[in-house]
Amino acid sequence: MDIEAAGPNPGNYSLLSIGAATVAEPRRSFYAELKPVNSEQTEEAEGVHGLSLERLAVEGETPELALERLEAWLAEVCPADEEPIFVAFNAPFDWMFVQEYFQRYLRRNPFGHRALDIKALFMGLHGVAWEATSHQAISRHYGLKDILPHHAEQDAQQEAELFAAMLEELAGRQSPIEEHV
Repeated sequence: MDIEAAGPNPGNYSLLSIGAATVAEPRRSFYAELKPVNSEQTEEAEGVHGLSLERLAVEGETPELALERLEAWLAEVCPADEEPIFVAFNAPFDWMFVQEYFQRYLRRNPFGHRALDIKALFMGLHGVAWEATSHQAISRHYGLKDILPHHAEQDAQQEAELFAAMLEELAGRQSPIEEHV
């Protein structure tokens, strides 16, 4: 998952776009642009995503509609016996907007409390410092494209590819528990 927002927190700023992709098929994706809930935006955020609040006020979906579509897409792409897991690059930022919006507008969150951070997983997997977990560094480690366009759908697709590579690496390792049995 990836989002673009008008600022650093959902209490004061709007969620502007949501992108999602499946790990098994990163090109199987979802995208929505949302109407802003207010006119607040930081220069830093605008410089990152380049989305126009004025355009989104006219062309964006209501948060309710965008979240209902995302929930329906998740139900379509997740096997019936499994629950979706929120996976993102620097998940704490994206999670706070997704959680807040799902609770505020639909009073439920299809992810429950299942969120996983790609940066933290890489940090633990390779024993590196947080500073060594940039998108560029992790992408290069796996031989993947290392430039984020800051478009929520395209970023989500790249993050799905990164996570798939990490899962493949994890599958090739023996569990420390198994080593001691």
